Amino acid sequence: MKHTNLLTAIKGMIVGGTMLVPGVSGGSMAMILGIYSKLIHSVSSFTKHKKENLLFLAAFSAGGGFGMVLFARPLLGLIQNYPMPTLYFFMGAVTGSVPLTLKQADIRRFSWKYPLYMGIGLSVVLLFTLLPSGALQADMTTGAGGLLLLVLAGFVAAIALVLPGISVSYLFLLMGIYDSVMGAISSFRLTFLAPLGIGLLLGIVLTTKLLEHAMTKYPQPAYLIILGFVLGSIVELFPGIPSGPEMLFCILTFAVGFGIIRLVSVTEIKQLQKSRPGYQ
Repeated sequence: MKHTNLLTAIKGMIVGGTMLVPGVSGGSMAMILGIYSKLIHSVSSFTKHKKENLLFLAAFSAGGGFGMVLFARPLLGLIQNYPMPTLYFFMGAVTGSVPLTLKQADIRRFSWKYPLYMGIGLSVVLLFTLLPSGALQADMTTGAGGLLLLVLAGFVAAIALVLPGISVSYLFLLMGIYDSVMGAISSFRLTFLAPLGIGLLLGIVLTTKLLEHAMTKYPQPAYLIILGFVLGSIVELFPGIPSGPEMLFCILTFAVGFGIIRLVSVTEIKQLQKSRPGYQ
């Protein structure tokens, strides 16, 4: 699907609106919406096509910022008041993206390596979910050491921001700085946000370059590991088995999430098929 600036901004708005919800991965949402590969390429190869990449990233960033302001609070409210149906909707959306990721991996026949690659991605996400909240906590509020720790925290968070399946908000919880980050954003505290932002920028540039190299040189293993990340996000989102009438409502929201993303991804799959050699 060709990404116009408006469509890119809309997808950025959806990613931005959901990524601040603990347990929801911005990378997974970008993958679901079929914009992930384009994002990685635009950041990693920015200098090769400066104007095109700048317009794309500007539209995505503008949409993402608007989405954070517009949707993050209502989504958090939905999760607080209706946790089961809301999380089952996200689980359905993630599941609906699986066929697109499999198409990107271009699997022609089964190999024992495929489950291994997916298992690697799944294991990484599960490792993060097993860590208790505050497990990586350190004092980031005082002196030069605190500033360096904030840069490091931003660098680590960038990896979670780029990789599907790992929630950057959940990682902030693990580091014990989620409330501080949310407070710094709301009060625009630059002494906290600036070093965190520097670390984020450095981490995003390095991670996207490594990812694009992997997706270009080793597309099948790379996309299958990414699929493992995406499947891991389902485990991270899983709130338990609902009971009574809520079970039917959760089945409905799961089906709606799956159907919407499956419908959106059909066009992406057709474009992938057309771009492959031998397409008739």
